[in-house]
Amino acid sequence: MNIAWNPLRLCGETSNYLVRLRKIFLMKYTVQVKVMPLKELLDPQGKAVMSGLSNLGLAAVQDVRIGKNITLQIEASSPEEAKNTAEEASKKLLANPVMEYFEIEVAQ
Repeated sequence: MNIAWNPLRLCGETSNYLVRLRKIFLMKYTVQVKVMPLKELLDPQGKAVMSGLSNLGLAAVQDVRIGKNITLQIEASSPEEAKNTAEEASKKLLANPVMEYFEIEVAQ
């Protein structure tokens, strides 16, 4: 019988241990990402809503900008790490830097 070390055999045990260890050291953070169109660009959705509000007699509203509010649940060891993860996600996927900017707020 060959008793050589086999990393695949330990994979299940090690994986469970790492999952438990990860839960001990990481906290879950709620991160709000606000994505808005750049101020220099036209906002066709905002203009349509502005027109609708005006038609409803709400002339006090002077400007409307339509954006996105994205909530992320992130496991991280610190608020800074959670913010960095959200920032990376925003740069790579959630916001188009040519047309939009984003703001990030972290809560525990």
